[in-house]
Amino acid sequence: METGLKFMIQSKTNNSIHITHKALSIQISLNGLSFCILNMQEHSVIRVEHVVFDKKLTPFELLDAVKDAFNTKEWLNETFDNVQVIHVNELATLVPKPLFNEDAIADYLKLSSKILKTDFITFDTISVNETVNVYVPYVNVNNYIYERFGDFTYKHFSTVLVEEILAQEKNASGNKMFIHVNPTHFEIIVTKKGTLALYNTFEHHTVEDFIYYVLFTAEQLDLNPEDIETVLLGAITKGDALYSILYKYVRHINFGRRKDNFAVTEDIKNNHSHFTLLTHF
Repeated sequence: METGLKFMIQSKTNNSIHITHKALSIQISLNGLSFCILNMQEHSVIRVEHVVFDKKLTPFELLDAVKDAFNTKEWLNETFDNVQVIHVNELATLVPKPLFNEDAIADYLKLSSKILKTDFITFDTISVNETVNVYVPYVNVNNYIYERFGDFTYKHFSTVLVEEILAQEKNASGNKMFIHVNPTHFEIIVTKKGTLALYNTFEHHTVEDFIYYVLFTAEQLDLNPEDIETVLLGAITKGDALYSILYKYVRHINFGRRKDNFAVTEDIKNNHSHFTLLTHF
């Protein structure tokens, strides 16, 4: 099943097609929700809003939270030409395309994730490096979004992240460590001469958790913290606690950039934040 297909939702008014030029991006996880509305014609961000939960929800509670957002935020009930959903969880694994067998799709996740027999499993194809990302989406949320908007695009969070980084690194000659930070977890992507050497996600509750996993990953891949170029993305800024502890141990630190040229606003203060929320467009 191809989950990354393009589509357009069009509303008809007086027998003519009405195009709004607005796109809605929704990022969903058990720890929170993110919404972004874009004006694709003016290439500008209209609105960005985050909902952070007090605790990690169950998938059933997550659906209630999504419904509540749509029932209480009037701006989510506009007409959009394009709707995308990005699923954020650890229930995903990358499989080389030549080895992928859709009939055995559950077997790939059993090796690295705890899944239930009732879980719906799907996949994204990552053409840039000929891999398949097998994952469990929040299917109850997908069904709700479909009821509201009809056809929409959905992908796993790691698909968007890996696709974009590998596209940026396709002509690279060296090695890099990318760290994408979220409030409750972070991802490490290591590329060697433009090819994917590692993707993994880690929960972090303290700065010590964060630096431990970074240094452990570097050690396992024989990367010298004194030499490896480290690129930061997501919810991290120069001088904050995570940046400060990383700077103690890693010499070469830079901030990455999204490929888009959406105008910087009060909601989008720099070009390395909201990386997955905006990159998919």
